[in-house]
Amino acid sequence: MYSQISLLQNPARARLLIFLGVVLSPFFCWSAEITNTNASAWVTIPVRSEHGHLMVPTKVNGSKPLWFLLDTGYGVTTIHPDLIEPLGLKRAGQLTIVGIAGEEKAVTYEGAVFDFGGTNYSPRRVASLPSDAENFHHRRDGVLGAGFFRRFVVEVDFAKNILRLHEPQSFDYSGKGEILPLQFEQDVPIVEATITTPRKKLVRGRFDVDTGCDDHLCLSREFVETNQLALKADAPPSGKKVGVGGGARIHLGTVSQLQLGRFTLKKVSANFFADGSPAGKGIDGHIGMATLQHYKVIFDYSRRRMILEEQP
Repeated sequence: MYSQISLLQNPARARLLIFLGVVLSPFFCWSAEITNTNASAWVTIPVRSEHGHLMVPTKVNGSKPLWFLLDTGYGVTTIHPDLIEPLGLKRAGQLTIVGIAGEEKAVTYEGAVFDFGGTNYSPRRVASLPSDAENFHHRRDGVLGAGFFRRFVVEVDFAKNILRLHEPQSFDYSGKGEILPLQFEQDVPIVEATITTPRKKLVRGRFDVDTGCDDHLCLSREFVETNQLALKADAPPSGKKVGVGGGARIHLGTVSQLQLGRFTLKKVSANFFADGSPAGKGIDGHIGMATLQHYKVIFDYSRRRMILEEQP
């Protein structure tokens, strides 16, 4: 959701520093987040769409059901500041989260156990952003970030408004969907896709997959200018994207076509960033929920792939 987690010595791109004297690598240790393996191969959870975001119910430390944003763009799972004391979490350090227009310090905590229908997710640390306490317009109880997607194979069925959680060890895909390889910059998944410009030029790029973004595409200023995507490049910005650290000016527009594997979407809405980028260095932008919801999507981090299936 327009966020990165930064090491102090490399704030432009690195993700996670917990001030305990050690650096934790959240991506290359698959078993670290797994503390309970349910005998069932998968769990089905009803979800809801809210302002273009996917909200997932869960219980934390035996709480009442809480609602968490599903966000592949977040490098860490977060919990609202108001819930830290009631959930009995213990302070464990601090990290810096870098967003689209700045950065924010966040305290980290340990001791959170998420219950999804009897199957647990126990992250080593969760973070709590002070700014979440000030956001009264879009209250949520937290964000399910990268660790959640490493814990499970996550299947999002938009047509049925359900989430299926599979155990990575037992998951075996045999469907007819399009299998797209994923690369990772630290903890954020990256996919290759092709854009058709207004001048009918085919441009291939590397894009973050960001379920915390409610639009089809957000594109960096460099990518837009290099490929002449904005026909009126000198026009004043027509909007603003807000995320962790502040906001960024954008031009609202469209691209003629977006192609992911064999699947193609036409006249796709896009946010052309007037300053900087919604993603890290070397990444051309990100693909959001408005694109993904055209398909059933399976995130299989353990095998570095994302699978798209046509909706019935």
